[in-house]
Amino acid sequence: MSTAGLPREARLRRPSDFAALRTSSGRAGGRCFHMRYRDNDLGHARLGLAISKRVSKRAVERNRIKRLLRESFRRVRHQLPAVDMMVMAREQAAGVPGPQLLAELDGLWKKLLASHAATSGPLKPAGDTTTIER
Repeated sequence: MSTAGLPREARLRRPSDFAALRTSSGRAGGRCFHMRYRDNDLGHARLGLAISKRVSKRAVERNRIKRLLRESFRRVRHQLPAVDMMVMAREQAAGVPGPQLLAELDGLWKKLLASHAATSGPLKPAGDTTTIER
């Protein structure tokens, strides 16, 4: 039986990974979430969560937000570029219903895809050394 969980290699776990994202990375955000990201050399996306007590004093609410974040990331992680990302919730996220949070997260993933496509640009095929002779 396979599990629907988030594999270990798809998560940020070391403090140095989080620190690297805090210092130099791209940014995207919305009403309820703020995301920082940077390219990695692993070939797949990794997710880190930072949901502080400032968002909600109640652990139940913070855990609900984390569950929704992981679920949304699970759905799209194979479509995302090879980046490390840290998603932080804003204080407004605590009172928002789940479907609205998921819709905002879908928008964040689209922003990430669009900004990554804009910075990487079209790739030239390897070994293409075509020259025009006159």
